[in-house]
Amino acid sequence: MNFFVDSHCHLDYPELAGDLDAVVARADEAGIHWMTTVCTQLSKFPDVLDIAERYGNIFCTVGVHPHEAGNDDDITSERLVGLSDHPKVIGLGETGLDYYYERSPRDAQQASFQAHIDAARQTGLPLIVHTRDADDDTARMLRDEYAKEPFTGVIHCFSSGPEMAKAALEIGFYISISGIVTFKSAQDLRDTVADVPLDRLLVETDAPYLAPVPKRGKPNEPAFTAFTARQLAEIKAVSLKELSKSTTDNFFKLFNKATRESETSCA
Repeated sequence: MNFFVDSHCHLDYPELAGDLDAVVARADEAGIHWMTTVCTQLSKFPDVLDIAERYGNIFCTVGVHPHEAGNDDDITSERLVGLSDHPKVIGLGETGLDYYYERSPRDAQQASFQAHIDAARQTGLPLIVHTRDADDDTARMLRDEYAKEPFTGVIHCFSSGPEMAKAALEIGFYISISGIVTFKSAQDLRDTVADVPLDRLLVETDAPYLAPVPKRGKPNEPAFTAFTARQLAEIKAVSLKELSKSTTDNFFKLFNKATRESETSCA
């Protein structure tokens, strides 16, 4: 079996949390041996961390989604750094900019993004970046801040075009591919992904959202990473075995606080 990492999911969300043992078992059966459950609100971080502590093969992050940036008046690099000290916390985010819904003011989103960048520099942990309808500002902030002092990270659930991919790759970031790449309407995305080097790619679900074909319309879950991986292998014209090795190696290179030691479902 080819082993994969679901590099970005939300196991604390109610669609998954209510039957988590079964969700994790199905992932293991599908060859998804590691998962990262991603924090979106600091108030929910204890729940996210609890999941990572319960399972040996699940890691977590700490951060504030751009939708929530206006709802927390204490998003500071110091707070993020303090919370990231736990051994199961391997990254910062998800953070970034979302101008599609604008559920938080743009200035609040940018301030939160800046705090996460500062924390990434202080800790050496990678940044998990969300960008939607905000690619120009996202690319500008990443380039400008990287020029001041380098940091690492990934554009998660990548759905942008070649310019955003170029900006991310230029500063050494990785690009994580979700089930969107399997959608019939996503040919432009597939064309962009075809040009991304194999050694910069990760796979994810963003579960419980964006279930890939043939599971569209159902709650997404880590086991479905396998469908995205098959599509990605086809795009890159490589075997599933090669894609498994590359994306897994890429994950552990970027998230170097994580370990490969556990390949079982439960701690």
